[in-house]
Amino acid sequence: MPNPRIEPLKKILAMDPNDDVAWFGLGKAYLDDGNFEEAATALRQCVTVKPTYSAAYFALAQALQKLNRLDECRTVCATGIDISTKNGDAMVTKNLEALKSSLPQ
Repeated sequence: MPNPRIEPLKKILAMDPNDDVAWFGLGKAYLDDGNFEEAATALRQCVTVKPTYSAAYFALAQALQKLNRLDECRTVCATGIDISTKNGDAMVTKNLEALKSSLPQ
């Protein structure tokens, strides 16, 4: 059964495609469902709408890791680390660094 949060978030995004919080929520809902391709698409849109959304980079990196798109995951981790550091989001920075270091070389 699909995540009950998905359809309401899609309705919000139909009204306002620049709602970064809704894109993030949609991406997280897809992640929770194990739909990593849709999660990556929504989270990439989130950081397109709001390039400083630190937590979205971490969630996007998680989706890419699950999709075994490791080079892309490394790039997103590096970008996310830069942004989360500038934002002062220490927990996100720590999570991104841990994810990046866990990737095979």
